[in-house]
Amino acid sequence: MVGKLHKFALDNGVEYFMISFTDLFGAQRAKLVPLDAIDEMETEGAGFAGFAAHLDMTPAHPDMLAVPSPNSAVQLPWKPKLAWVPANCVMEGEEVSQAPRNTLCRMIGKARELGLSIQTGVEAEYFLITPDGSAISDPRDIADKPCYDQQALMRRCDVITEICDYMLALGWSPYQNDHEDANGQFEMNFQFSDALTTADRHSFFKFMVKSVAENHDLRATFMPKPFKQLTGNGCHAHISAWNADGSTNLFAGDDELGLSDMARHFLGGIVQHASALTAITNPTVNSYKRINAPVTHSGATWAPNTVTWSGNNRTHMVRVPGPGRFELRLADGATNPYLFQAAVIAAGLLGIETSADPGKRLDIDMYAEGHKARGAKRLPLNLLDALRAFEKDKPLRSMLGDEFSAAYLKLKRQEWDQYTAHFTSWERENALDI
Repeated sequence: MVGKLHKFALDNGVEYFMISFTDLFGAQRAKLVPLDAIDEMETEGAGFAGFAAHLDMTPAHPDMLAVPSPNSAVQLPWKPKLAWVPANCVMEGEEVSQAPRNTLCRMIGKARELGLSIQTGVEAEYFLITPDGSAISDPRDIADKPCYDQQALMRRCDVITEICDYMLALGWSPYQNDHEDANGQFEMNFQFSDALTTADRHSFFKFMVKSVAENHDLRATFMPKPFKQLTGNGCHAHISAWNADGSTNLFAGDDELGLSDMARHFLGGIVQHASALTAITNPTVNSYKRINAPVTHSGATWAPNTVTWSGNNRTHMVRVPGPGRFELRLADGATNPYLFQAAVIAAGLLGIETSADPGKRLDIDMYAEGHKARGAKRLPLNLLDALRAFEKDKPLRSMLGDEFSAAYLKLKRQEWDQYTAHFTSWERENALDI
């Protein structure tokens, strides 16, 4: 019997499939499967050794099978004989609870039990840099305020339009591309969708941007803070909740910002669990060089460091740019596309469950007047603080799943330990003559 992927291949001229899963650190892992073998892979899954990826497993674990999601297959526009297919991981007939896409699917299921379809959009920022990673790729991109720089955008027009053309062909409805606030930095926006579709597209977008950049002898990085003096890579999310058939925005209300009570409770969950969320939205050591950065070359970091929310004010962790939705500005380019969505949904559902109050809305400029936000909680200063906050947040850990949470904490603590054991040039420069 010919499966869905086989039919997809015959209809589109595809000869190979990349069956892909994303591990706990956000790394994409794949096997390249020829068309002749895809029917068995669609049913049984492609075999992986979980220990070889960033998952909490040992070499003694049995095969982990990545079972592709046929309806999510994407033909590579720049290499049309290949298709990329995200997969859910199973082991001995049971889902791998710690696998990120599985975790998101569980959260979507919990929302669906409440009659909710969570809709999100992401704004993924990245730098185009030299192949060795030492500098931005455009030596003429040196303006003090390079955001929206027309000429700098034009010099990278071939790369940007190629990626945008691919998104158009894929039906993502991209609607704007711009040079961002840092020299060498860009952002590309595409239409929001349900959380799983957005996560799949976010994953593929990162893969596509890196691949296209390499084809132009460049390198793309989503690293949160690749250059000390420049604004870092954020990954803002626009969030709303709709009824099951997607016909009614349940976040739309009649308060002064156009939010419903449900939207305020969901937002309250984000606010109450913000410190723990950073372990997932800002998952690397480098992440905290962005959200706790001093003033950058352009004059603003565009990143929060305090748990506050506002109307249409970009200096806060959350802003409400229009009725029926809000924008979470916390996450950075290193966030795992699946865990990001899962954590947002988990915190929001906890907020709805407890009728959480987001607290007082602030309309001050947090970059200039942050000292006036009396009582506002500071975000974690480093990855260890974030992991400790996540460990203490039992409701959030339970909502996301105990097995996932334990695995994530274990591997991320190992990463922190590796970092603290690393000997740096800063130590020699500052302590050699003490």
